[in-house]
Amino acid sequence: MDILWWHWLVLGLILIGLELVVPSFTIIWFGLGAVLVSILLALFPACPLPLQIFAWCVASILFTFVWFRFFNPRNKSRTFSGTAKDAVLGQTGLVIRGAEPYAKGAVKFQLPLLGADEWPCLADEPLEIGDRVKVVDVEGHVMKVEKLKKGES
Repeated sequence: MDILWWHWLVLGLILIGLELVVPSFTIIWFGLGAVLVSILLALFPACPLPLQIFAWCVASILFTFVWFRFFNPRNKSRTFSGTAKDAVLGQTGLVIRGAEPYAKGAVKFQLPLLGADEWPCLADEPLEIGDRVKVVDVEGHVMKVEKLKKGES
Protein backbone atom coordinates (compact mmCIF):
# COMPACT_ATOMS: atom_id res chain seq x y z
CA MET A 1 0.00 0.00 0.00
CA ASP A 2 1.36 3.39 -0.98
CA ILE A 3 0.97 6.32 1.35
CA LEU A 4 -0.55 9.22 -0.56
CA TRP A 5 -0.32 12.92 0.19
CA TRP A 6 -3.79 13.04 1.71
CA HIS A 7 -2.87 10.30 4.21
CA TRP A 8 -0.26 12.64 5.65
CA LEU A 9 -2.76 15.50 5.59
CA VAL A 10 -5.33 13.45 7.53
CA LEU A 11 -2.66 12.36 10.04
CA GLY A 12 -1.59 15.98 10.47
CA LEU A 13 -5.16 17.18 11.01
CA ILE A 14 -5.81 14.38 13.52
CA LEU A 15 -2.66 15.32 15.46
CA ILE A 16 -3.56 19.01 15.37
CA GLY A 17 -7.09 18.15 16.55
CA LEU A 18 -5.64 15.94 19.29
CA GLU A 19 -3.88 19.01 20.62
CA LEU A 20 -7.32 20.38 21.53
CA VAL A 21 -7.98 17.31 23.68
CA VAL A 22 -4.49 16.95 25.16
CA PRO A 23 -3.23 20.53 25.60
CA SER A 24 0.52 19.85 25.75
CA PHE A 25 1.41 22.22 22.93
CA THR A 26 3.82 19.69 21.45
CA ILE A 27 1.49 17.41 19.49
CA ILE A 28 0.58 20.31 17.19
CA TRP A 29 4.16 20.47 15.87
CA PHE A 30 4.04 16.80 14.83
CA GLY A 31 0.73 17.53 13.12
CA LEU A 32 2.23 20.48 11.26
CA GLY A 33 5.17 18.27 10.28
CA ALA A 34 2.73 15.79 8.75
CA VAL A 35 0.95 18.59 6.89
CA LEU A 36 4.32 19.75 5.55
CA VAL A 37 5.09 16.20 4.35
CA SER A 38 1.68 16.09 2.63
CA ILE A 39 2.60 19.27 0.73
CA LEU A 40 6.01 17.80 -0.11
CA LEU A 41 4.39 14.57 -1.35
CA ALA A 42 1.82 16.49 -3.41
CA LEU A 43 4.69 18.33 -5.14
CA PHE A 44 6.93 15.24 -5.48
CA PRO A 45 4.66 12.15 -5.70
CA ALA A 46 7.56 9.72 -6.29
CA CYS A 47 9.09 10.46 -2.86
CA PRO A 48 9.89 7.11 -1.12
CA LEU A 49 8.34 6.26 2.27
CA PRO A 50 11.64 6.34 4.25
CA LEU A 51 12.28 9.87 2.99
CA GLN A 52 8.71 10.89 3.93
CA ILE A 53 9.15 9.58 7.46
CA PHE A 54 12.55 11.26 7.72
CA ALA A 55 11.08 14.58 6.50
CA TRP A 56 8.24 14.26 9.03
CA CYS A 57 10.68 13.64 11.91
CA VAL A 58 12.96 16.50 10.91
CA ALA A 59 10.08 18.94 10.36
CA SER A 60 8.42 18.00 13.67
CA ILE A 61 11.63 18.35 15.64
CA LEU A 62 12.45 21.63 13.91
CA PHE A 63 8.97 23.08 14.58
CA THR A 64 9.17 22.01 18.22
CA PHE A 65 12.69 23.38 18.67
CA VAL A 66 11.86 26.73 17.05
CA TRP A 67 8.72 27.11 19.18
CA PHE A 68 10.40 26.41 22.49
CA ARG A 69 13.56 28.31 21.63
CA PHE A 70 12.20 31.51 20.08
CA PHE A 71 8.43 31.87 20.43
CA ASN A 72 7.46 30.22 23.73
CA PRO A 73 5.34 32.80 25.59
CA ARG A 74 6.28 31.38 29.00
CA ASN A 75 9.79 32.72 28.53
CA LYS A 76 8.67 36.25 27.70
CA SER A 77 6.48 37.20 30.63
CA ARG A 78 8.48 36.31 33.69
CA THR A 79 7.58 38.65 36.51
CA PHE A 80 9.48 37.25 39.44
CA SER A 81 10.27 39.67 42.19
CA GLY A 82 13.73 41.09 41.87
CA THR A 83 13.74 41.02 38.06
CA ALA A 84 12.34 44.53 37.81
CA LYS A 85 13.56 45.76 41.16
CA ASP A 86 14.43 49.24 39.91
CA ALA A 87 10.87 49.80 38.69
CA VAL A 88 9.51 49.07 42.18
CA LEU A 89 11.88 51.14 44.31
CA GLY A 90 10.24 54.32 45.58
CA GLN A 91 6.66 53.13 45.04
CA THR A 92 4.29 53.96 47.88
CA GLY A 93 1.62 51.78 49.39
CA LEU A 94 -0.68 51.35 52.36
CA VAL A 95 -0.05 48.88 55.20
CA ILE A 96 -2.98 46.46 55.45
CA ARG A 97 -1.46 44.12 58.04
CA GLY A 98 0.73 45.62 60.72
CA ALA A 99 3.92 44.07 62.05
CA GLU A 100 6.66 44.52 64.60
CA PRO A 101 10.18 45.37 63.37
CA TYR A 102 11.61 42.65 61.09
CA ALA A 103 8.32 40.70 61.14
CA LYS A 104 6.22 40.28 58.03
CA GLY A 105 3.31 42.59 57.46
CA ALA A 106 1.41 43.27 54.24
CA VAL A 107 1.27 46.31 52.00
CA LYS A 108 -1.24 47.13 49.27
CA PHE A 109 -0.36 49.24 46.26
CA GLN A 110 -2.76 51.31 44.19
CA LEU A 111 -1.46 49.71 40.98
CA PRO A 112 -0.06 46.16 40.78
CA LEU A 113 3.71 45.87 41.17
CA LEU A 114 5.41 42.86 39.56
CA GLY A 115 2.00 41.30 38.91
CA ALA A 116 0.37 41.73 42.34
CA ASP A 117 -1.18 44.60 44.26
CA GLU A 118 -0.58 43.09 47.72
CA TRP A 119 2.88 42.09 48.95
CA PRO A 120 4.42 40.82 52.18
CA CYS A 121 6.65 43.49 53.65
CA LEU A 122 9.36 44.01 56.27
CA ALA A 123 10.42 47.21 58.00
CA ASP A 124 13.02 48.31 60.57
CA GLU A 125 10.27 49.98 62.61
CA PRO A 126 6.79 48.87 63.72
CA LEU A 127 4.10 49.10 61.05
CA GLU A 128 0.46 49.79 61.85
CA ILE A 129 -2.56 49.35 59.62
CA GLY A 130 -3.06 52.52 57.58
CA ASP A 131 0.60 53.62 57.59
CA ARG A 132 1.88 54.86 54.25
CA VAL A 133 5.17 53.23 53.25
CA LYS A 134 7.77 53.49 50.49
CA VAL A 135 9.58 50.49 48.92
CA VAL A 136 13.32 50.68 49.53
CA ASP A 137 14.36 47.15 48.52
CA VAL A 138 13.06 43.79 47.29
CA GLU A 139 14.31 40.72 49.14
CA GLY A 140 13.08 37.57 47.41
CA HIS A 141 9.30 37.81 47.43
CA VAL A 142 9.16 40.39 50.26
CA MET A 143 9.18 44.18 49.91
CA LYS A 144 11.45 46.02 52.34
CA VAL A 145 9.64 49.27 53.19
CA GLU A 146 10.16 52.50 55.11
CA LYS A 147 7.37 54.35 56.91
CA LEU A 148 6.62 57.77 55.38
CA LYS A 149 6.39 60.80 57.64
CA LYS A 150 3.25 62.96 57.65
CA GLY A 151 2.99 65.05 54.48
CA GLU A 152 5.72 63.02 52.70
CA SER A 153 4.84 61.25 49.46
